[in-house]
Amino acid sequence: MPLIRVVSYNIHKGRSFGGRDALADLRLGLHGLRPDVLFLQEVQGRNDQHVALHAQHESLAAALHMEVAYGCNAVRNRSDHGNALLSRYPILSAENEDISDHRLEQRGLLHGVINKAGREIHCFVVHLGLFARGRERQVSQIMDRINRTVPEDAPVLIAGDFNDWNDRLAPLFVRQLGMVEVFAEAPLTHGEVPRLRESVRRLGDMLRGDPEPGIARTAQVRINQIAMSGVSRISPPPRTFPSAFPWLRLDRIYQRGFAVRSARVLRGRPWTQISDHAPIIAELELP
Repeated sequence: MPLIRVVSYNIHKGRSFGGRDALADLRLGLHGLRPDVLFLQEVQGRNDQHVALHAQHESLAAALHMEVAYGCNAVRNRSDHGNALLSRYPILSAENEDISDHRLEQRGLLHGVINKAGREIHCFVVHLGLFARGRERQVSQIMDRINRTVPEDAPVLIAGDFNDWNDRLAPLFVRQLGMVEVFAEAPLTHGEVPRLRESVRRLGDMLRGDPEPGIARTAQVRINQIAMSGVSRISPPPRTFPSAFPWLRLDRIYQRGFAVRSARVLRGRPWTQISDHAPIIAELELP
């Protein structure tokens, strides 16, 4: 069976951790990953001040030769941003649902249906709020939409920035939706997630103005393991934020109906120069 390569990435509105325009590097980096489906957060649909940062979803889709759907969530005077779904397969439909929990945070759920060899795959791009109670309410809205609109036997992908650094939302997806986080099922292990000591050392390197040596030494990927017996080695999702010295576990890919062949978080250059988040990538097989 052919693999589907899925990438989730908070692109920080096309600017690097230090505020530099990073769209050109982003296009090049994503092109090298050869994604089939992209779940992007903090995508600027409009920027009236900087033309180079305008319509980011369209410029990325054109460069990668992918179809695109955009969900506008946060509207400002001269800009807006939201989530985007890019797909190498046809996008049959797309709808953005407002799941804002309060006026200070505008959040949306982008639901797209793609067609892979005659199979409909339901894709949900999320960027949840900063407050725990609000995230729980937003997950309830996500579950309600899935129960209302997605057939029980349909493959489902939910990916994005969950802001769930304590990993408290996972039981809701697992128990009520039958979803599994990809790092809990991936069958290979390469490298490891930097520990707290490593993250602190990286921060020290950056404050001294010389981040690259520390980053280069640990530009590793982390993949969970399933033993020969088939028993999963369950461990938390990888640390993805901030990208230069990963500390918090914010980004996830949940799936239902796939076999997970690999999952990894991308570290080091060029990713530390593109966004404040590290991207995550999974290779999935559709039975």
